[in-house]
Amino acid sequence: MAKDTVVLRFDSVSFEYGHKKPILDEVSFSMRTGSKVTLMGQNGAGKSSLFKLITGAEKPSSGRISIDRDAVVALGRQTMPRDELNLTVTEFFAQFFRGKEWELPMRIKDVLEIVNLPLPPLTKKIQEFSGGQQARLLLASALIQDPDILLLDEPTNNLDYAGISHLTEFLIHYEKTCIVISHDAEFLNSFTQGVFYLDIFTHKIEQYTGNYYDVVEEIAKRIAKAQSENVRLERTIQEKKDQANVFANKGGKLRAVAKRMRDLATDLEENKVDVRKEDKTLSAFVIPCREPVGPIVHIKTVSLLTEMGPAIKQVNLTLKKNMHLFISGPNGIGKSTFLEALARGDTDRAEITEGMKVGYYRQDFSTLDFESTVMATLLSAMKEKSEELAYRIAAKFLIPSDLMHNKVASLSEGQKGLLMFAILYAEEPDLLILDEPTNHINFRHLPVIAEALDCYKGAMILVSHVPDFVAAIRIDEVLDLESLS
Repeated sequence: MAKDTVVLRFDSVSFEYGHKKPILDEVSFSMRTGSKVTLMGQNGAGKSSLFKLITGAEKPSSGRISIDRDAVVALGRQTMPRDELNLTVTEFFAQFFRGKEWELPMRIKDVLEIVNLPLPPLTKKIQEFSGGQQARLLLASALIQDPDILLLDEPTNNLDYAGISHLTEFLIHYEKTCIVISHDAEFLNSFTQGVFYLDIFTHKIEQYTGNYYDVVEEIAKRIAKAQSENVRLERTIQEKKDQANVFANKGGKLRAVAKRMRDLATDLEENKVDVRKEDKTLSAFVIPCREPVGPIVHIKTVSLLTEMGPAIKQVNLTLKKNMHLFISGPNGIGKSTFLEALARGDTDRAEITEGMKVGYYRQDFSTLDFESTVMATLLSAMKEKSEELAYRIAAKFLIPSDLMHNKVASLSEGQKGLLMFAILYAEEPDLLILDEPTNHINFRHLPVIAEALDCYKGAMILVSHVPDFVAAIRIDEVLDLESLS
């Protein structure tokens, strides 16, 4: 496909979910071959909906979406669907491959090399891969389609530093069109050339050149300018209203002057700017615990996946109250498997003191019952089974009341993450086990969550590949699994 060819165009595209739930309002933009942009927007603005419109999974309410007739569009999904976890590697990739069947094994090998994942047995089940390895498989499933337009939805979730570096290098040299949803500024700034900002209030797309930080700063300046202008107008409006009242009370011909003053005040009201509102940010919170005396957990061994195969390594580490342990290591070494073993009480790995309450944040949210309602899920975690209290806890974690009787499956990935923190808040655990707790969470919430974990008084075990997040949390012990292998 020739360089500088318009490969994608939106012409006055509108889209809505149901009645009075607008996502896009007469949005127009175009992209040329080889352009790479970031798609930004607040929670619920419709970023994923925009991707669905490009892939054809959704149709616009009005307007036209034009894609070069020879262009292939592929989406790198942000989460592995639960109904695909039982597929083999071959079955997983066969869903996306349009070539000849005999070519599939070689193409799998090629795309796994691109995402830096060693070729596994093709009969291996998807559920046997770590979260970081599944993230690479999702990206590879898009690349095996040889797309002309590559859509990436939070591609760095679950990736370790090496994985992010490899993906970044690939995208820098990627010669085709790419749109990326991500909150990882350093990652985005390394290869994107501009930003599409989807405004949740106007339902328009604003186009910016420059990097992520430039756009955030420009938006902040626009908000400050709009607020300042509105303050000035409010002052003038009040002055005109006060003058109108004075003239009206004097009666006679001055009543006409009073009317003109009121009309002027009305006109000024209409000139007020609609100030863009950003997402609500979590309020500060504390995860309560009993602060028990004595050992909470004694870690004995860890099971690792090494180049020589599975291996059991001795650890001998005891955590008491107010002790925070950080576990590091590359994707696939066994971090999530180790945390899952601790959470289920595997005595070969660790001894948890009897009576200690364990709170577990699992990166794939599989501890949640997706068929249960949000209300039932919260109530099951609470000591006091009060719906009124459940509503208050949900609101604290920005889960609106109108979702409380919906199934957990209906929540966005970000809302599921906040629900997990609401559950931990309600459980009051003595031992907190956290596996990639930043995945899918709005970046504005992360400093608040980091502060809550920094202040946590129980024993905490944390896995995270987000350096800035970890740096904001007090860490007392580090267990580097790679150094044990």
